[in-house]
Amino acid sequence: MQQRTKAIQTYLVILTVLGWFALVCQFWININSKAAPVTEIIIRYFSYFTLLTNIIVALCCSALLLKPHSRLRNFFSRPTTLTAVTIYILVVGVVYNTILRILWMPEGLQKIVDELLHTIIPALFLLFWILFVAKTTLKWKNILPWLIYPLVYAIFILIRGAVSGFYPYPFVDVAILGLHRVLLNCLAVTFVFVIFSVLFVSIGKIANKPAG
Repeated sequence: MQQRTKAIQTYLVILTVLGWFALVCQFWININSKAAPVTEIIIRYFSYFTLLTNIIVALCCSALLLKPHSRLRNFFSRPTTLTAVTIYILVVGVVYNTILRILWMPEGLQKIVDELLHTIIPALFLLFWILFVAKTTLKWKNILPWLIYPLVYAIFILIRGAVSGFYPYPFVDVAILGLHRVLLNCLAVTFVFVIFSVLFVSIGKIANKPAG
């Protein structure tokens, strides 16, 4: 038990350090790009699902390293919360590596940060879920609440995009694709969230079956 606890803590430290390093570096890169006024750059930083979700992952890992029984730690230590966070960051990795990776060729520090945010951290957090998260309490009714975060995010970027003209991802750019096509794209991404949610709960159900 003590060895397992030490392994979990070591794993969390690695994830926490990598997560905050990547997020701070990305913020620094964005600010120094001077692509827009500073206030707008900051708003855009928090308009990317990738960055918001990596912030959640970093907060989750940091909270799990806090003293026992803290309110934040109790929230993030729930299997349902950890599973939801795993699904979110996994979708980040899948969508980027199947759709968005081919659209640009980052170099230098941006390339390192890019790989951390979209590949390494999603893979490490998924492995953390597989190795250390209890799965037997997951239920089908958990799936609907898990979809609230991506739904709120989609509404936010569409409303802000209509006002500011900035859309963080090409597949949600209403100005280019039109609202109908963007809504279909959002529906397709929602389907990905549902598929992963069903898969993870199914794993929990299988793990809950008595041997034999």
